[in-house]
Amino acid sequence: MPGFSTRALHAGQEPDPATGAVVVPIYQTSTFAQEAVGKHRGYEYSRTGNPTRAALEQCIASLEGGAHGLAFASGMAAEAAIMQLLKPNDHTVAVDDLYGGTYRLFRRVLEPMGLSFSFVDGSDLKAVERALTERTRMVWVESPTNPLLKLVDIEAVSKLAHAKQALLVVDNTFMSPYFQRPLSLGADIVVHSATKYLGGHSDVIGGSLVVNRDDLLERLAFVQNAVGGVPGPLDAWLVLRGLKTLAIRMREHDRNARLVAAFLSEHPKVGRVYYPGLPNNPQRELARRQMSGFGGMISFEVKGGLDPARRVVERTQLFTLAESLGGV
Repeated sequence: MPGFSTRALHAGQEPDPATGAVVVPIYQTSTFAQEAVGKHRGYEYSRTGNPTRAALEQCIASLEGGAHGLAFASGMAAEAAIMQLLKPNDHTVAVDDLYGGTYRLFRRVLEPMGLSFSFVDGSDLKAVERALTERTRMVWVESPTNPLLKLVDIEAVSKLAHAKQALLVVDNTFMSPYFQRPLSLGADIVVHSATKYLGGHSDVIGGSLVVNRDDLLERLAFVQNAVGGVPGPLDAWLVLRGLKTLAIRMREHDRNARLVAAFLSEHPKVGRVYYPGLPNNPQRELARRQMSGFGGMISFEVKGGLDPARRVVERTQLFTLAESLGGV
């Protein structure tokens, strides 16, 4: 198999068959001419499928080591599609240190519709096992978590989930497929906010998911088309453009984060640093086992509480006080 960077440049991106263009064109069209009723050249309506989006979906699937990829208008749209696999009274076990948007979706949108959730420390395998019930149909983890960067033993949790015939979903946004490929560790679905590292330039909102199983692809592709939370061709093209430099960017993010984490860990006004690459991090060996790097995300506590922490974030000069992450 070609290397990661080669696949980022070429997977799903053969020269355009119509013109020979070496960069995937932006197929900015809503519909496609048909030769006869129901007879088309593979595309009929851009909500259902678009060549630019298809290139992105093939590329992200290749980078995650998966068979099938699907692209969405945002990470939350991708997550909402996954949750359409469940029905009322189904139970999900999720990590308690969870991205706020995911928690909001679970508690304020889906719980009132009849789904149930338990939130546990995903780094504690016994806690995960205790939370599983006969109604559990899904286990949802982030590794590292957002924002405390706790790691989950993905392979071990996959065995617990599958013993209950539950799906394991891994949000791989913080690591990207360059540093971690959860499907190889037993995950059933990998989800990303493509807005972050995949896009990498703070100029696009997007989401993606990757699966190996054909039956999951069939169900999720149906939801993608039926609900319609898909990216436009330009958005798909921007994420595809970002993937070309993902390897280079992630190496630099990782290198810089190691230096910043080491600096902060020695700073007299910093109380604690959360970064899996620090030598004293208790999960460092797990990080080395299931990741090929430690990533670019760091969390830390400032001594003195909230007011000093506010002063830090309001006085940074190189870091922009803004939501999101992963942009150059």
